[in-house]
Amino acid sequence: MNDEITGTTAADIATSVRELRDRGVLRPGAALPPVRELAARLGVNRNTTVAAYRQLAQAGLVVSRGRAGTMLVEHDVVAQEGYAADTVLRDVGTGNPDPRLIPDPTPVLATVAGRPVLYGEPVIDTGLEAWAREWISPDLPAADFHITVTSGAVDAVERLLAQALMRDDAVALEDPCFLASIHTVRLGGYRAVPVPVDDEGMTVEGLRSALDAGVRAIICTPRAQNPTGVSLSPARAVALRALLAEHPYVLLIEDDHFSMLSSRGYESLIGPDHKRFALLRSVSKFLGPDMCLAVAATDPETAERLAMRLSPGTTWVSHLLQRLTLGLLEDDGVRVAIRSAGTHYAERNEAFAEQLRAHGIETRYVDGMNLWVELPIPARTVSERLMRRGWLVRTGDGFSLTNAETPSRHLRLTVHDLTADEAEQLVTDIAGAVR
Repeated sequence: MNDEITGTTAADIATSVRELRDRGVLRPGAALPPVRELAARLGVNRNTTVAAYRQLAQAGLVVSRGRAGTMLVEHDVVAQEGYAADTVLRDVGTGNPDPRLIPDPTPVLATVAGRPVLYGEPVIDTGLEAWAREWISPDLPAADFHITVTSGAVDAVERLLAQALMRDDAVALEDPCFLASIHTVRLGGYRAVPVPVDDEGMTVEGLRSALDAGVRAIICTPRAQNPTGVSLSPARAVALRALLAEHPYVLLIEDDHFSMLSSRGYESLIGPDHKRFALLRSVSKFLGPDMCLAVAATDPETAERLAMRLSPGTTWVSHLLQRLTLGLLEDDGVRVAIRSAGTHYAERNEAFAEQLRAHGIETRYVDGMNLWVELPIPARTVSERLMRRGWLVRTGDGFSLTNAETPSRHLRLTVHDLTADEAEQLVTDIAGAVR
């Protein structure tokens, strides 16, 4: 019951709501009392109740429905990448690489076994560390950086934020934003500050506003931004670096998820004098999502703190996995296959965009694994109509950090694995759905 909510501080009120939910007293979908009403009943300032509800929202436990009030979520409000469960529809919103283009690790597996690694030994394979340093150094202006290996880029982001931030600290995120970044920030209890993305990447005014709002960390995808596919232009990167020069201690995290698949050059926001930074490169897009490994190039202090964040749990990534990754990346045939896969994604997405343009839907493929399609009507309407035609698509609503009451007019499509006939049918169905 709502009258069982107790507390005199924001943290106490939020804890009370969580306990009532855990005990089943408050059910998913239940409406919480209005802010003023709860504040009056508890004898606290209205701002205390506002702060409590904000903590619950950042933890993903409640959602604001505008005039309809604040309600306990009925499911995780942050969508996840991958195939949708329990559907007979053809899923074209997965964000997955084509499994046929993921290199077979079998030939390399037999070469990675060796002496067992024991507690207290170096946590990074020396060969992988040397390879990673050579891979990253041309794109990182900072001369002094350390290499850390984590269990994927999302793991790295979570630990990087945890070592630098406190609950309710502000984090700048691109808008629209990669689903995993939204999820990580919300579950960490941080406050997401949206920075608009245009055709050249993060906007200067948007980042300036975020810095003025006191963000303590920035998560950016300089190349093949997900979901838009946009990459930072050289001019925009120069302008953003100039702005960030005034904020050298803001933690700057760059996620270069499409690195070896992209044909575009890399433009970094990290200036030569920036003090807190991390450039992340995972292998999941080209060696497969099950290869849970990412390389993080960070400033020395961040590296030390990151190591401390790793120590309570998974102290190191399996050396067998590290050796397998290195063996694949050093294999000439694998590198050729990765370049071929990047060409495949680009050609398939561009061909699909051209088909959409032929039907009057202006779409431009830039880079990345997916296609960001702008529609003349709300995407949810198009999504519902496509479901009746047998397609499951992902609308732009889940990627948005701004006004949830304004429906998105974008679809993010994963179409690189469609046959020619399937692609033609999907284009025809999208064209029919927007009319």
